[in-house]
Amino acid sequence: MRVAIGSDHAGFHLKGDLCTLLDELRIEYRDFGTFDTAQVDYPDFIAPVARAVAKGDFELGVVIGGSGTGEAIVANKIRGIRCVEAADPVTARLGREHNDANVLSMGARIIGTEVARACLRAFLETEFSAGRHVTRIEKISRIEAEEARG
Repeated sequence: MRVAIGSDHAGFHLKGDLCTLLDELRIEYRDFGTFDTAQVDYPDFIAPVARAVAKGDFELGVVIGGSGTGEAIVANKIRGIRCVEAADPVTARLGREHNDANVLSMGARIIGTEVARACLRAFLETEFSAGRHVTRIEKISRIEAEEARG
């Protein structure tokens, strides 16, 4: 498994903690930045993560900001991305299990390191359950395609 990860300045420290977890789990990842706490605009770092996942260069993505909300919005603008914003492991798990989410968004000002680690573990360990959820994912994809056509 390969994971793309990125954050803005508010998520920088939590991103480092999550990269440590990825190292512990021996999961290959690429850090798309930011690389310090200097103020930046989150779309500049989140969109490349989402694009890399959408292209298939990485199986999953993780984006972190202050709240996680803006980051989820940006990620979900990229065709083929289904980003779940999670502040607890259950939401992270259900995002993968029911929605086949391929990007996880979290807010460093909302959750602490241990909860974020638990969310990431749940996200990484959960598979899409398919079944009745496939029809819903197909409908989401059709909506996305219709919007792209205008």
